[in-house]
Amino acid sequence: MEGGSNENETAISVSGAHDGATGASGEFTLLRFSRNSVVTPYIWGKDLQRSIIENEKLHSATEFVTISSTYRFVSLSAVISGVKDVRDAVEEAKKLKLKNSKIRTVLFVDEVHRFNKSQQDSFLPVIEDGSVVFMGATTENPSFHLITPLLSRCRVLTLNPLEPDHIATLLRRAAADEAWWSVRGLFLSENCDGDARVALNALEISATTVAARLGNHVEQFADEIEEGNERGAALAIVTLDEVKEALQCKHLAYDRAEEQHYNLISALHKSMRGSEADASIYWLARMLEGGENPLYVARRLIRFASEDVGLADPLAMAQAVACYQACHFIGMPECNVNLAQSVAYLALAPKSVSVYRAIEAAQKVVRESAGQNEGVPLHLRNAPTKLMKELEYGKGYIYPPDNPCSSSQTYLPQSLRGYKFLNWPDGSATDR
Repeated sequence: MEGGSNENETAISVSGAHDGATGASGEFTLLRFSRNSVVTPYIWGKDLQRSIIENEKLHSATEFVTISSTYRFVSLSAVISGVKDVRDAVEEAKKLKLKNSKIRTVLFVDEVHRFNKSQQDSFLPVIEDGSVVFMGATTENPSFHLITPLLSRCRVLTLNPLEPDHIATLLRRAAADEAWWSVRGLFLSENCDGDARVALNALEISATTVAARLGNHVEQFADEIEEGNERGAALAIVTLDEVKEALQCKHLAYDRAEEQHYNLISALHKSMRGSEADASIYWLARMLEGGENPLYVARRLIRFASEDVGLADPLAMAQAVACYQACHFIGMPECNVNLAQSVAYLALAPKSVSVYRAIEAAQKVVRESAGQNEGVPLHLRNAPTKLMKELEYGKGYIYPPDNPCSSSQTYLPQSLRGYKFLNWPDGSATDR
């Protein structure tokens, strides 16, 4: 947003505890509201930072209401709210605007991806007529969950994953003990996959688990216990092994139908295309550990065998199909090695996209000639009946096995004579 700050301009900041959001807030950024310039932001953050986003955006919004005389903030959750709640909020906003034209209402909808398409449609007219400033937040990819008309009226602000330094800051605040922090806190900040909840939960679990041992250290931790800080006292004697135990149940950021799903299959496909077998096997492992259906991966390998290997190695298709059958027969976890073998084979195989480009070019010609496509030449037509033969269907066709010198026979329509779709030497499927 252009222009400097003034008394009528208020920023909704999502920095604070979420130290990774510095690019979304501050002066001259989209998370800033002014009397004369209002954006419609849609905040998108990953699951791995969800708790920080939710706590901080609500805290910031509350602060915004307190210090702003220009905007009124209304918060709804798509988990428990419906279209009626949205309509009620909009009606209240319209009434307030009639009483005081200077007051604008910011309608904040948390978990907005939970609204279906018809529910999201209800936002369109009120955004267009300026009844409210719509502000949404989600942990899901808006490309998959936000309808196009609504997405076109919003500005998507992405909150980046938390870095180890950000996690470390949060843990220092929680632990408040530099002596404890050293090795144990560093381990947590580097092994929580950027998820503040995982780190803080592990911190709390380890302290709670060890709290039972305080009975053996009453004198050593008498001051903390007198102040009612039993958990803090327990934290002081938590060992690195106990922190590792609390952190043992880690999750992989993966979904089977959305962004991570497509990102990982894309990484696998591109690694195989680049003939990087090690990277290919790594991305395969990420998908399998995330719970991906092995048959889905096997289907993609079949596609890859034709699209990227093609005629350069005709056995690639047989390898991929055999892999699919093996996965179907024995399933996970045993079929992981079948998938790995096929992935390695395809990654190391010679590559050719001639077939892929040929079918793409042919389909393009057919599409662009819609309504003008010529009929099948008579000598290539099927003639199963007497009438068809009388109409000269199949007349003039030369049977190649009986006529090795029949190269003069044409097979394309008249307008495409001599057209080349497949770029392959000598027309031989075995010639590399």
